[in-house]
Amino acid sequence: MKRTMMSLIGAAAGLAAVTGAAVVAAPDGAATTAAQGGTRLPVQRSSLLCPAPSSSDVSDTTYTSFAPKGATAGAHVKKGTAKLVPAGTVQEPDAGGSSGTSKKGGKGKGKNKGGADSGADSGTRTVPPRDNQPVAPLNAPGTPATATTDAADAPALVGDADGTFAPGWAVQQTTTIAAGSGRGMLGLSCTAPDTQFWFPGVSTDKDRQDYVHLTNPGPDDAEVDLEMLGKDGALSGATAEGITVPAHTTVTRLLSTLTDSPTANAALHVVARQGRVGAAVQATDATMGSDWLPPAADPADTLVLPGIPKDATSARLVAVAPGGADADFKVQLATPTGAITPAGLDTLHVKSGMTTAVDLKALTQGEPGSLVLTPADGGSRAPVAAALRVTRGKGSHQEMAFIPATRAVDKRATVADNRAKGTTLSLVAPEKGKDAKVKVTASAGSGGGTPVSRTYTVKGGTTLAVDPPRPQGLKGSYALTVEPQPGSGPVYAARTLEQSMGGIPAFTVQTLPDDRGSVVVPTAGQDLSLLND
Repeated sequence: MKRTMMSLIGAAAGLAAVTGAAVVAAPDGAATTAAQGGTRLPVQRSSLLCPAPSSSDVSDTTYTSFAPKGATAGAHVKKGTAKLVPAGTVQEPDAGGSSGTSKKGGKGKGKNKGGADSGADSGTRTVPPRDNQPVAPLNAPGTPATATTDAADAPALVGDADGTFAPGWAVQQTTTIAAGSGRGMLGLSCTAPDTQFWFPGVSTDKDRQDYVHLTNPGPDDAEVDLEMLGKDGALSGATAEGITVPAHTTVTRLLSTLTDSPTANAALHVVARQGRVGAAVQATDATMGSDWLPPAADPADTLVLPGIPKDATSARLVAVAPGGADADFKVQLATPTGAITPAGLDTLHVKSGMTTAVDLKALTQGEPGSLVLTPADGGSRAPVAAALRVTRGKGSHQEMAFIPATRAVDKRATVADNRAKGTTLSLVAPEKGKDAKVKVTASAGSGGGTPVSRTYTVKGGTTLAVDPPRPQGLKGSYALTVEPQPGSGPVYAARTLEQSMGGIPAFTVQTLPDDRGSVVVPTAGQDLSLLND
């Protein structure tokens, strides 16, 4: 009999992969003993990626970086750093701007089934960043750092945080565009690199221009495949295979060039077959402005989409069932007073390998809410991914934002770039009878101010939308940290930013998934051996 031992170091490294490029060691004097005999330790490195914000000449972008204070209490971890640096871009011949539009009939590796050149191959060139100066580096946990740009060619950013800055590191990218088809407010919580993403709610319709941004933080090239699904299954020709994303570089693709089947309600699947990338979709509508569509939570049989504004004039739900079975869901809106069933939508059926779209006009009826999808009685429990497109305003004064399904806040979640005016925090406890109790902390301001905390109780089955606490003596913007308290039921969260832009109710919504700033490392007493005959 051969006996092969799995080391504790290997086990810890595997667990640590949950937060970007997280790495865990066992610092002296740590930490809280976790369930099942393990020890919960803070991650020691995190990676985040921010896509190129805009190609508009009338745009302004603010980056806000933040790491929670006291995230490593009880653990001897070095101070570390947290910074973002510009990434390179892949320029295609005659691409024009930063669109990254694919050209028909190109040669070289990375072809999609429709014949488009889908990689950084012959005829393309990698353009390095003009400088490598850090953007919004943090000086200390607990205080946000900001940076601004109005450049139409502002690059994507790649960043790492380590030491005391790594657990819970968050970066917000907020852009306002004063005029043009993309006018409005675009917001994005910069994402961690991964190997797979789902984007329900993309469109290749004539009124939309959706670009997927792929950013590679690694030292080696990444290879990425794209696939789009619609109400009848895979869109004609909409599979781009082997897109090369060079190291420390970003690549964009206009989704409508990947298919000859214009589709209003599609889902994009991004898979990195080699390496890891960050991915986000920038969507621009001819009448409803623009915003970022972040990746949805992994497909599941229970989904929560928090933070629908009380004055939403319309909402469209797009769901996709990626597996081999259909899915059936009960649909409810968690309001401030309880859960209700939207008119005419008792259940939602999503066919395997296809998307289903439902228009939910006047969904909120003047009250804030969150959409909750649970398995229907007697129906299939197959997993789905889902997202909402929400609008405010009417006619030529509309603005849109996206709310993807998100993870629950387990230990802590953080969102940066909150302002003194126009900030709303939404907390939802989706399970009836399981109230949520959460502590919300407003950090120091980027220009000054004293942190403030407040505890909220959210009744099970309801949504609580509040003006969050603000730091005393606030100057600049600040971060919000949400922490469920002992005995709390499940809770999900989202933050809305809004401002008026020439009569347009511009807004953007960011969900607050758990930051995965710590991991459970098995204790030495656990048997991690693998026995092989």
